[in-house]
Amino acid sequence: MIVADYFAMLADDVAGRSYSKAECNRRLQERIDRSRKSIEFKHQNISAVLKGLGEDWIPGYRPAFHFQTSLIDAVVRWLAQNPGWFARRPSAREDSGLRETSPLWVGPPPTLSNQPPPQELEVTSLDVV
Repeated sequence: MIVADYFAMLADDVAGRSYSKAECNRRLQERIDRSRKSIEFKHQNISAVLKGLGEDWIPGYRPAFHFQTSLIDAVVRWLAQNPGWFARRPSAREDSGLRETSPLWVGPPPTLSNQPPPQELEVTSLDVV
């Protein structure tokens, strides 16, 4: 439910529609047994997964890379069940013939531990010039 909720907010964000993260959080608290902080942190974890996949993420949920690898599976399952997600951006549907395809991002190889990805995957405000 948290992954689906995140993508609903992200769809609104990408489309420029207003939404309330606090209201979405309250609705989730009523449906699942998690605190407000827990849901917020899980949303940050989902941002980290999406960043690792090279996808858009909600700017208000800065990626938090300390997450269980099962969250990657949950996000990938959601994307597989919603194949239209990748065609949501106008630029993804345009075929002018004048652009190169976007490069394929390949992340770090999987490990046998639940350790977060290397620190170099995190972008801080100091990294942006």
